[in-house]
Amino acid sequence: MRSIDRYLFRTTFGAFLLVLISLTAIIWITHALRDIDLMTNQGQTILTFLGITGLLIPMLVLVIAPIALVIAVVYALNKLNSDSELIVMNAAGMSPWRVFRPFLMVALVVSLMVTFISAYLAPKGLRELRNWAARVRADLVTNIVQPGRFISIERGLTFHIRERRPTGQLVDIFVDDRRDSNERATLLAEQGEIVENDRGTFLVLENGSMQRHETGQRDPTIVIFERYAFDLSRFTGNTQVMNYGAREQYAWDLAAPDPDDPMYKANPGQFRAEFHDRLAAPLYPFAFVIIAYAILGGPKTTRQSRGLALGLAVIAVGALRFIGFGSVVAAVHMPGTLVLMYASVIAVIMLGVFIISRGTMIEPPAFVTNAVAAIVARAERWRIAT
Repeated sequence: MRSIDRYLFRTTFGAFLLVLISLTAIIWITHALRDIDLMTNQGQTILTFLGITGLLIPMLVLVIAPIALVIAVVYALNKLNSDSELIVMNAAGMSPWRVFRPFLMVALVVSLMVTFISAYLAPKGLRELRNWAARVRADLVTNIVQPGRFISIERGLTFHIRERRPTGQLVDIFVDDRRDSNERATLLAEQGEIVENDRGTFLVLENGSMQRHETGQRDPTIVIFERYAFDLSRFTGNTQVMNYGAREQYAWDLAAPDPDDPMYKANPGQFRAEFHDRLAAPLYPFAFVIIAYAILGGPKTTRQSRGLALGLAVIAVGALRFIGFGSVVAAVHMPGTLVLMYASVIAVIMLGVFIISRGTMIEPPAFVTNAVAAIVARAERWRIAT
């Protein structure tokens, strides 16, 4: 690239990285605060908390990157125009297509990044997020052995332990089991410990009692025991088979899904829609950059307002993305709507390239410009009068 190309590329790509990092950080913090109970209620460390919530970042980047690119291009074009650099380039004989070339290079870099994230990194992060969350919930020593707190492992099953000794022995154990709607069981024990063997994971209680109260019975049944094993194997997740949804599948798995996959059998339309959404994702950076440049890339004097052009660019980008999103959602049950998504993106790219190559720029209609100017003038006169 020549010096002018490097300058435009550096300005645009630097703005893109700044916007991308800022927006991703803000949205990530918002999502992370929803999972703060990992530390407050489940006793996880801050590293575990950051690790689990950080796995959402690739998915956030995938959504935010095209938007950040549009903002970066708008910023770069406004900066070039306000500094009269676009006017100088135009006066020097540089065609709009020649000026557009560095922006196209930025779109190519962002498109490659989006391709890698959508095909591998984002589903990998979501898979690790599910696996890690399952391990956290299955961490019995962390979830159950929290002295002085009532911990619900699942709906209707509550544990309470007064003390945990350095040897791992649990003291004064309370277990309330209401999972069976026909029977409630309450266990009290002086001590116990968690034991793992070939048969599974058990909470072995010593010197206690078990009270069972069946629905419709007036009096409960109380059993005194010296030793009782409460089965916890179903909560360890050791034998649990993970079935990943469409968003957690790699792109190549979506292209040729396993016909025996229970998730695919349950909703094949979701897999199809997700695959085409991933396939079209790399096209949006090009479409967005072309829209922004075709509307805002023309040189203007400092007295000419770019507000209407900016609004038109935002509307066009939003409409294109809305069509794509709506087509993907509808494609779950109506595959034919995917044609609308591809047709809209390809049409915008081809039309924008044609407009830019001819050296013409899209302008808001004259009647809209005149109407807005009249409203602004009237508001200014009213401000001065009051």
